[in-house]
Amino acid sequence: MKRNILLKTNLLICAIVIIGFVLTALLSYQANYSQSIENIEQVSTLASEGIYQELSSILSKPVNISQTMANDSLLRTLLIEESDHLKSNAYIDTIREYLETYRSKYGYDSVFLVSAATKRYYNFQGLDRTLTKDNPENDWYYTMAGNDEEYSLNVDNDEVAAANNEITIFVNCKVKDASNNLLGVVGVGLRIADLRKKLLQYEEEFGVNAFFINRNAEIELSADYNGYEKKSLFQVNDYDRNSREKILSWKNASGKVESFWSGGKDKSGKKDYVVNRYIPELDWSLVVDQNTGKIIKQIRMNLIETVLIIILILAIILIVLTRVVKSFNRKIMELTEERQQTFRKVTEQLYENIYELNITKNCAAGASTVRYFESLGVPKNMMFDEALKVVAEKQIKEEFRQGYIDLFAPKHVMEEFEKGNSHLCYDFMISENGTDYFWMRIDANIYYSPEDACVHMFTYRRNIDQEKRQEIHMAQRVETDEMTGLYNKTSTRQHIEQLLKENTDQNYAFVIFDIDNFKLVNDRYGHAAGDCVICAFAKTIQSRIASDAFAGRIGGDEFVAFMPFREMSQLQEKIEDLSQALDRDYVIGNLSLHSTASIGAAAAPKDGADFDTLYRNADAALYQTKERGKNGFTIY
Repeated sequence: MKRNILLKTNLLICAIVIIGFVLTALLSYQANYSQSIENIEQVSTLASEGIYQELSSILSKPVNISQTMANDSLLRTLLIEESDHLKSNAYIDTIREYLETYRSKYGYDSVFLVSAATKRYYNFQGLDRTLTKDNPENDWYYTMAGNDEEYSLNVDNDEVAAANNEITIFVNCKVKDASNNLLGVVGVGLRIADLRKKLLQYEEEFGVNAFFINRNAEIELSADYNGYEKKSLFQVNDYDRNSREKILSWKNASGKVESFWSGGKDKSGKKDYVVNRYIPELDWSLVVDQNTGKIIKQIRMNLIETVLIIILILAIILIVLTRVVKSFNRKIMELTEERQQTFRKVTEQLYENIYELNITKNCAAGASTVRYFESLGVPKNMMFDEALKVVAEKQIKEEFRQGYIDLFAPKHVMEEFEKGNSHLCYDFMISENGTDYFWMRIDANIYYSPEDACVHMFTYRRNIDQEKRQEIHMAQRVETDEMTGLYNKTSTRQHIEQLLKENTDQNYAFVIFDIDNFKLVNDRYGHAAGDCVICAFAKTIQSRIASDAFAGRIGGDEFVAFMPFREMSQLQEKIEDLSQALDRDYVIGNLSLHSTASIGAAAAPKDGADFDTLYRNADAALYQTKERGKNGFTIY
């Protein structure tokens, strides 16, 4: 009887323990599964951001360098004069030294130049070959020469001697003359092996696969494939139709970042987490893919191991069962903590400061965020939207403050989240001491937290000062004349057309300056003296025009000033002042020479409302000045 009671009691206790453990295991499995899925999404997003920042920075720089060479007046002159030096070794050496200078300065694997007139291919070693149309290896050049693209990227083998046909990413940029005629193609090359190593590092560190694809979904760059092999992303990864459409949707986007779960063609449920980002500078898309199979399998194996442990424990006494339950819970907690530590470590490697906000409740969410606000003098328990203003006032440069406040205001964050946008980004200048400002980027990830039924936002801060200053410097080099520092012809046209379009009611003067008898200066005193005169001439113009006007160099000794005015009498006085200022002596070393200027001007909108019309009419007025004996001005 007692034995039966004990048996029943033991069976009842065992049944209760089994039910309790099974329920605990299932609940822990579900919680661990949800946490793992969330970590996968966050790690994949951060990995995509890291790859995008590093690889696009590496690939964007050669685009800027190639554009700089393409706008170099020296290179244009060399191409124009090529027909006179076809058999000249000195000419070839000049081009070789020019290309070698860029190669050694920036450390590229290849720097090349193709002449549109002779199809001769020069590189940093000299004249390498002539590109013939019947050779398929030269299709890249003839395709580019026949389209409207200013620059392009292609992956190909490097045919240059001693390059061993290594697979290389080439940046090709068109060189054009003043009439927009093609003179040639110049560019640089980067070995694909070095870039693939960087991708492999990210893949090993984050457990993801990364691919750069073109508009045809062909892989241009990954750790295992390159554009020379012509491999489609959809041959490598078995995506379903809906996922393929999402990946290809970047063709109609601009800088869009999209993330989603892909189920694969077998419709088996969640399989891969995909982050898709369009890179407009390269016209490529970055696809970061993380397969959840191993992680889910590991979680399930943990569950199976737990069940086996429970069965073994039930074979002994209930005390051991209790200890095993504690051990099981401890293992689950350790696994969750380990994943959180891994995520935290990866995040800290990418970003300097990480803060969490509760957007729904309009407050800080986390001790580190509270301490950060308090360190800047934010009163305790102040609402987040008010704390934003204090942070902006304390650290952010004035012209960026309102943009910072508007972008991260809780109301705006909620609006973006409701639209389906889970990522915000803002570049601005910040100071830690109130005087020395540097560039900072904030990336913010917005997500819904089921734990408190609130929308949260993680903000990640990263110092981008060096990258941003280099970007601004390169942009300035592209639009300015190297010798004088004034705008070049292209940017002069763009600025004038923009002002005419935006200020249709404003009167502007389009003024052309031409140095009188400049050819004689070059012939008599040499080009070095001529360059000094040009620089001094440009400086005089720049110093005599108002702050709301600007000047540009549009030819060898031809300059343009574009300035607003109220009355024609005021305009005449200003141009007369410029004419007198340009009638001056120049002292260059031991030389002393005198120079004057011929000036022609047209008024907008009276004499024209676009660049070409104003240029034509001002040039006609300039011609009248020269007909009268130069050293003067004429208003059209």
